[in-house]
Amino acid sequence: MLRTFHLLAGLLATLTIATFFSATLLVELFGAQAAVASLKHLIVFPGLFVLVPAIAATGGTGFALSKTRQGHLVQAKMKRMPFIAANGLLVLLPAAILLDRWASQGAFDNWFYLVQAVELLAGATNLTLMGLNIRDGLKLTGRFRT
Repeated sequence: MLRTFHLLAGLLATLTIATFFSATLLVELFGAQAAVASLKHLIVFPGLFVLVPAIAATGGTGFALSKTRQGHLVQAKMKRMPFIAANGLLVLLPAAILLDRWASQGAFDNWFYLVQAVELLAGATNLTLMGLNIRDGLKLTGRFRT
């Protein structure tokens, strides 16, 4: 049961970040400023209220599951988690709130696009790290063979 919850929470967190990332790229490339502002607001509310609990649940259940497992895959996953959490809390969360505030004011200046670029880079980093954790988790459960 705990494994299933961990899997579902991890997939939800990963898919949420992937959705934010791809939607941001699409709306920045093809959307009007009003669409960008709308997306930035949706990312903050309700998006963060989905993402933050999903990441917390993934980390908590992963930590609980790691108590009964050992090995290099578990260690690799545990080494990645602080980077994922720090990136989320120190870069992605403040950037999302700041970009939402600026977009709602129509402040699409150089600072907006600089923070947007940092947010996309941080999001891509988290997606990569989370993807590696998913791969290693599937290896641990025997669902993915090398």
